[in-house]
Amino acid sequence: MVIDPVPTGPIQTEPRGFLSGPDQHEQLLAVLADAGVELGDYDLRIAEWLAVSPGQDWGTLATIASWVKRAAAQSA
Repeated sequence: MVIDPVPTGPIQTEPRGFLSGPDQHEQLLAVLADAGVELGDYDLRIAEWLAVSPGQDWGTLATIASWVKRAAAQSA
C-alpha cells in the first residue's frame, strides 16, 4: 500500500496509508530530528507510545509530524 507522505501544509483530508507501529515510530523520530528537537528519555517513551498504541494510525501520526515540520519551517 502506498502511504501519503507527511504533509508540509495545512491538511484538509486524513493522510492515507498504513505503516506498522515501528515504522511510524521511525518516521516520527526522523521528523523530530530534522526539526532539531532534542529528545529526553520521556520524550522517546511518548514518541514510541504514540506510534505503537492501539488505535493510532498513520493519519494521526502524519498529522502530528506535519505540525512539527511546519513549526520548524516557520522558525527557520
